[in-house]
Amino acid sequence: MPRNTMKEPDVTLELAKDHGLTEEEFEMIKDYLGRTPNFTELGVYSVMWSEHCSYKNSILEIKKLPNEGPQMLVGAGEENAGLVDIGDGLGCVFKVESHNHPSAIEPYEGAATGVGGIHRDIFTMGARPVASLNSLRFGDMDMPRVRFLLDGVVRGIADYGNSFGVPMVGGEIYFDEKYEGNPLVNAMSVGIVKEDQTASAIAEGVGNPVIIVGSDTGRDGIHGATFASEEISEESEDKRPSVQVGDPFAEKLLLEATLEVIKNGGIVGIQDMGAAGISCSSSEMSAKGNAGMRLDLDKVPTREEGMSAYEILLSESQERMLVVAEEGREQEIIDIYEKWDLNAVVIGEVVKGENVTYHKDGEVKADIPADSLVLGGGAPQYKREATKPEYLDEVQSFDINSLDHPGNHNEIVKQLLGSPNIASKRWAFEQYDTMVRTNTVNGPGASDSGVVRIKGTKKGLAVKTDCNGRYVYLNPRKGGQIAVAEAARNVVCSGAKPMAITNCLNFGNPYKPEVYWTFKEALAGMGDACRMFNTPVTGGNVSFYNENPEMAIFPTPVIGMLGLVEDIENHRMTPEFKNESDVIYYVGALRKGLGGSEYLREIFDLTTGDAPDIDLEFEARLQSSLLDAIQNQYVNAAHDISDGGLATTLTEMAMFAGKGADVSVADLGENKHEILYSEAQSGVVVTSEAKKKGQLESHLNNQDVPFVELGTVTNERSLNVDDLVSLSIDEMYDIYDNVIERAMKQKDDVVA
Repeated sequence: MPRNTMKEPDVTLELAKDHGLTEEEFEMIKDYLGRTPNFTELGVYSVMWSEHCSYKNSILEIKKLPNEGPQMLVGAGEENAGLVDIGDGLGCVFKVESHNHPSAIEPYEGAATGVGGIHRDIFTMGARPVASLNSLRFGDMDMPRVRFLLDGVVRGIADYGNSFGVPMVGGEIYFDEKYEGNPLVNAMSVGIVKEDQTASAIAEGVGNPVIIVGSDTGRDGIHGATFASEEISEESEDKRPSVQVGDPFAEKLLLEATLEVIKNGGIVGIQDMGAAGISCSSSEMSAKGNAGMRLDLDKVPTREEGMSAYEILLSESQERMLVVAEEGREQEIIDIYEKWDLNAVVIGEVVKGENVTYHKDGEVKADIPADSLVLGGGAPQYKREATKPEYLDEVQSFDINSLDHPGNHNEIVKQLLGSPNIASKRWAFEQYDTMVRTNTVNGPGASDSGVVRIKGTKKGLAVKTDCNGRYVYLNPRKGGQIAVAEAARNVVCSGAKPMAITNCLNFGNPYKPEVYWTFKEALAGMGDACRMFNTPVTGGNVSFYNENPEMAIFPTPVIGMLGLVEDIENHRMTPEFKNESDVIYYVGALRKGLGGSEYLREIFDLTTGDAPDIDLEFEARLQSSLLDAIQNQYVNAAHDISDGGLATTLTEMAMFAGKGADVSVADLGENKHEILYSEAQSGVVVTSEAKKKGQLESHLNNQDVPFVELGTVTNERSLNVDDLVSLSIDEMYDIYDNVIERAMKQKDDVVA
């Protein structure tokens, strides 16, 4: 019997629960419809009210984040991504999203389709993607399964992004057993658009035709949104069909065709089909335009026979979009997509009323008020129980001074350089095309943030993804503040003014009170920092249920920071030492505290203590002063102090340059372990030409920013720190550069 003629099951509360809905939500659906939903309608509600689509457990907290500013052209929740004014009649569209659960089950396709989906969010708004970034978390690299996941994720990102033709300019990879079995794969895309050529995800104008464009619809990805809204378990392997399959070459065609269509005119609205597929795009566009929509699913191009209405509506097949055209101009749009060898088929029209109706086989398969489905409309919004985790008092009161700290600093530095969290990620980023389109000026691996030039101007965009999940675990409020502050500090160290952020909020199960308390506190910290730095939140993604049967991940609110370099030729900054005899300075707050540090993790296998303290007012003053110094050309190298502390910062500046340094830290304090390995916030290392040192010092004094002269750059290939550290650049680099590559060459990596 053909699948499309099979009798749909009767809808019961038990079936609704099997779809991830609660009894309360099932009753809400019946109230909206005035009846019990049929099977197809239940499927639509289940994906649209999943956490992944509705943000039902997070939206009330997200609304507290600052989202306004003079630079904002499109704010959070208004479109597929945020839009920021960067001058010269141009806007920057950028966003970060997760593909964690799919990547845990099928790492290659999970990561690849994450890249494809985030790029579609950008070019759906009329922007051409100009840069990619990612933020990745995995378990212990000693585990074969972890290396299997890392290999698949990196290859998936590389193969899709390289084929699509957007440079990968930055990212981060962290390893910790807390991410065992539940990796985090967050992908970011950045695009540029002329402010008068943007497009909106809206349906309006009765009689306007609705066109589906792009690839055929298949059965891949069905219930992908609900799969992403539950914990990973032993049964997750059975849900491989929920992972979509991507085609980057089709997406490249879709990009070019879509930008041409938007430029040509004749469209009312356009939206990517990501999570929840046709269900999502049709209902969200209709709700935004206060309009109805009638779709004939028999007209949807499918690649498999006998697909039911339920399957067509819930499919998350990639490289598809929904377009609302001006009546009478639909053929122009169809012709453009067909010129690019893509499907473009009228499948319905905008109608009066507020319902989206889906027809198939001569029947109405679903008839639903659009507003009842969507975020900000009728989708449920919950404030969950929140309880401070019991472990916090214990870890924050841990006496780090009680530990027997080793005295051989040469060996400590080498061990830190051998940490996968600090060591070079060259194995990964060399698989990425970092220079396609020839606009990359700061690429991954040896810069505090990625930088791309904006053609036709003297400006550049600096972009960074950043978060230390350990800090958020140890002190959620401070951890949220630090995530924003460090991302901002990184773009400042590249010569850019922080403009705005996007975020990807990776947490555990929100129904657990301790998880929800941590979520609320972390977001509050993010809000504190964004207000201080005037970096509004343009949008992002929430990823809950990042747990496996053994543990939850570290709470990891990844920040995607956008900065603007006003003069890319004269203001762009890099971290490596430049010239012999350049003067080296430490600039910033006291180097105190070892809580949450890579030093504790590597030397003692401990994640404990309190997160580093941060004074946001001082941090803002430091960043403003540093940016002014860079723009006045008092500085010719700048590097943020983060993982591994001052010792790691100095070694990286030396290794990146192939130049050594003679340094003294005597004036920074008595506790050498804290001075060298503390990850205290609000600290940077800069260098200045000897002839400009007076100008730099005067500038910092005037800005009330403390500094200490540490030493000078040398042409000797060694780093010397008092009588504490004396290491050759070659020895340091051999350790730093080969850690991940050596691990990935092990023979037992093939783990299904």
